[in-house]
Amino acid sequence: MKSALFVDFDNIYSGLRQLDQATADRFAKAPIEWVGWMVNSLALPEHVTGGAKRRILVRRCYLNPQAYQRFRPYFNLAGFEIIDCPALTAGGKTSTDIHMVLDIVDLLQHEAHYDEFIVLSADADFTPVLRKLHRWDRRTTVLAIGFPSAAYRASADLVIDQDQFVRGALGTAKPYEAEPRKQTRAAPPIAAVAELVRETVARSDGPVPQASLAVQAQERIDGLDASWCGHGSFGALLRAGDIAPLQISAHNGGVVYDPARHGAPGEAAVPEAPAPSADTRVLAELVRREVSRSTEPVACARLATSIARHAGATPSDWYGNGSFRRFLESLDLAPLRFDWKVLGGIIYDPERHANAVGIDASSDQEWNGDASIQAFARQLHEVSGVPLLAPAHYRALFELLSSELDEHGYHFLDSAKRVRDRCREAGLPVKRADVDFVLRGLVFRGHRFDEHANTMAELANKFANNVRSLCLREQIILDQATENLIRTWMGSSA
Repeated sequence: MKSALFVDFDNIYSGLRQLDQATADRFAKAPIEWVGWMVNSLALPEHVTGGAKRRILVRRCYLNPQAYQRFRPYFNLAGFEIIDCPALTAGGKTSTDIHMVLDIVDLLQHEAHYDEFIVLSADADFTPVLRKLHRWDRRTTVLAIGFPSAAYRASADLVIDQDQFVRGALGTAKPYEAEPRKQTRAAPPIAAVAELVRETVARSDGPVPQASLAVQAQERIDGLDASWCGHGSFGALLRAGDIAPLQISAHNGGVVYDPARHGAPGEAAVPEAPAPSADTRVLAELVRREVSRSTEPVACARLATSIARHAGATPSDWYGNGSFRRFLESLDLAPLRFDWKVLGGIIYDPERHANAVGIDASSDQEWNGDASIQAFARQLHEVSGVPLLAPAHYRALFELLSSELDEHGYHFLDSAKRVRDRCREAGLPVKRADVDFVLRGLVFRGHRFDEHANTMAELANKFANNVRSLCLREQIILDQATENLIRTWMGSSA
């Protein structure tokens, strides 16, 4: 798959700098590494045929030389064309967006026929050009740091999760040393990794990429560090562990597979399902089986692979539905639900996966018996991703966050994991992505954890302000009734 990469440096760097200076510098000084991650580990957008591999043929970085000249050599070494976009106004406004749009439109008509356009920017001004690319049947992938608008996200085929980018592409995930828990004994990291790998491969109908396993290991296993327990790489750690009878292959950048079920990578998998069929009832049952076997929401891209394997090839026009998404939505899968804003789309069982996707499975009493608050919360969650937590859960989250900040201060990435662990111990349906969203909201509203008060009330008020800004961006009227809903939902006073 031929791809073209366009980087709005000022936009991404300034967004990352608001979150963490070291992470922003990592982005600016290690473009070779995150470009490599995009090529080898980043999922392909929807509608890309199986077996395709991303090839980034064009790399362009647009930056203001008056402010960021010191980072120019790093992008030169990474093979980028650098387009200088100096400030043109007293307010510092550059012409980056115009340059990028003109270059994108120019390459759209290039004889090389680029299949994918990757845009690194949170600027919603690119929404029209994404839609134009879609009309020309080109795939679009975007990375936006902060809170991109619903229209911008919906116009892209793939939205790179910013936390996944920080942890995976920039390699800044450094798990903290958790305090020992009473009457528990954690398994050695290498044994825990082997167990995780076995569980994940057992749930999969095909070989599992090592990159995916590495991300899960960093997320779920305490005690792992950047050296992978002294082995230097995740692959070396796997080879040192006991994962038999599973095997490791270098196919497609590195995969782990079960030879008894999957066959050798690159060959046809051993079928587990009934004979290929276009019967929607059979296909719906295949999807249900995948979801029922998984302890976590299932990526829709994984389902596409399973269905294509079941059918013997990628179904033509997805049985008359035009796209895989419309095909899935045409199946009778109730009570399973979809969330198309996460990782290119996931499917989950609200009864079993509620905590994992941030769906609040609480009772009406936890929403204060007010259906209007719940309806407003669900609307804002759907359009902007605000965690769908009941008022009591938000108050508990702010209280735990305040306690964590008082005890350990704020540390990028580590604080979110610690608070998530506190929520788990308290029995709250709060996942790490929810905590990440709240922390980002506080930072982008100007809260400085080392300068401002970190009381429960202050955090609630600041995050409520972030919710108000998201309402305005999505053109939700901020009348008195809406203000009252936000205050009640967040437990804020202003």
